Amino acid sequence: YDSTLSLSGHWQMKKHYNLNSNIAQTLNIVGDKWSLLLLHELLSGPSTFKELQLNLEGIPTNLLSDRLKRLENDGLIISSLYQTHPPRYSYTLTESGVDLQDIFNTLVIWGNKHLNPAYKKLVHNHCGNEIEIQYYCSHCKEVVPRGDCSSCAITD
Repeated sequence: YDSTLSLSGHWQMKKHYNLNSNIAQTLNIVGDKWSLLLLHELLSGPSTFKELQLNLEGIPTNLLSDRLKRLENDGLIISSLYQTHPPRYSYTLTESGVDLQDIFNTLVIWGNKHLNPAYKKLVHNHCGNEIEIQYYCSHCKEVVPRGDCSSCAITD
C-alpha cells in the first residue's frame, strides 16, 4: 500500500491488491494504517470523532476523517448526526464491522504468544482463564484440527 495526500488534503490509499483472494481484498478495505485500530476502538460502542482522536493517540485529524469516511463507504461503520451546529457525528460498527471481532481476538491471542512484551490476553469472562480459537464444522458437528482445514475456491 502507498498512501498519498490528494489535492483536497485527504489521504488516499492506493489499492494494490488485484488478486482473487479473500485476504487481499480484505486488506484493500482494512489494511491501511489506523483502520484496524479504529474499528477495534468502535467495538466498545459508539464514539465521537473527538473520543476516537483521544483514544487513538497520534492519529492526525485529516487521516481520522479520511478513514471514517472510507470505512463508512465500505459498509463497516455508520455515522449518526448528534449535533447540527456545527455538525458532529457518532460512529458505530455495522454487522460487518462487528464480525471483525473474531479477527481482533485472534490477533490478541497471537500477540500474547509471540510479542515480548505482550499487552493483553483473551480470557473467558466466566472463569478468567485464557481461551483458544477452535474451528468447528457445522455439517459434521465437530471441532476440526487446524491441519484438517483448507481454503478452496467458491464455485456457484
